[in-house]
Amino acid sequence: MIRESTWLTAALAAMVALSAGAANAATHKHAGIPAYITAAVADSGRPDADRMRDANRKPAQTLAFSGIKPGDEVAELIPAAGYYTRMLSKVVGPSGHIYLLVPPSPPNAPRRPGRPDMMDMANALAQNPAYPNVTVLPLKMSGGFGLPQPVDLFWTTLNYHDLHNIPGADLGAFNQEVLDALKPGGVYFVVDHAAAAGTGVSVTRKLHRIDPAAARKEIEAAGFKYVGHSNLLRNPKDPHTKIVFDPSIRGRTDQFIFKFRKPG
Repeated sequence: MIRESTWLTAALAAMVALSAGAANAATHKHAGIPAYITAAVADSGRPDADRMRDANRKPAQTLAFSGIKPGDEVAELIPAAGYYTRMLSKVVGPSGHIYLLVPPSPPNAPRRPGRPDMMDMANALAQNPAYPNVTVLPLKMSGGFGLPQPVDLFWTTLNYHDLHNIPGADLGAFNQEVLDALKPGGVYFVVDHAAAAGTGVSVTRKLHRIDPAAARKEIEAAGFKYVGHSNLLRNPKDPHTKIVFDPSIRGRTDQFIFKFRKPG
């Protein structure tokens, strides 16, 4: 799928640095939020810093659109500091499970005081007794993701574009492995920073954005059925010309939410 010698270092560096449909496509109409999602968002174990981001990230509505429910098995790709992990854990509850797919730390990677790497952050979450249904799996470069069984939901937020920034990445093979990791009817849920229409994948490194149409095309090519999108996180005031870390737009980028399903 991806050359291991470059994947791990590039993925880790990219993510630590980070610490629209066709005319007839379905657009999600946000209805009532299930009580189990409301409770997950209200979880007292969530850091204050995460709660401060909720106004812009709208986690309750986003979780509801994904269709996640108690008892689900979920694979979360590169969870970073776990903004969604804690909520996913509480939603699926004791009868479900969350598998965090995390790139192992590169050998001899420098450690900066106060800046834990992704594996450290994921392990800390998994060891927290408040989230006993969380397991960390080192992200495999080929041969599947090492999940013990197929999952109901494959979740990725704000990092799909970074897969394009990894030398040797094969997104066709990657998305095929996501398809293989899901149960029949399982959901592939993608949230990411939108690039300007027509830019394809040309600014994934420069701006950390991806053209929504390009992402959809790649994922459908792997055999996924497009279910629909949500405009919940769209921001028409975003010029799409600035890197997502620019203070004038950080936390308020134009974002797309896509939902795909594995046939069967």
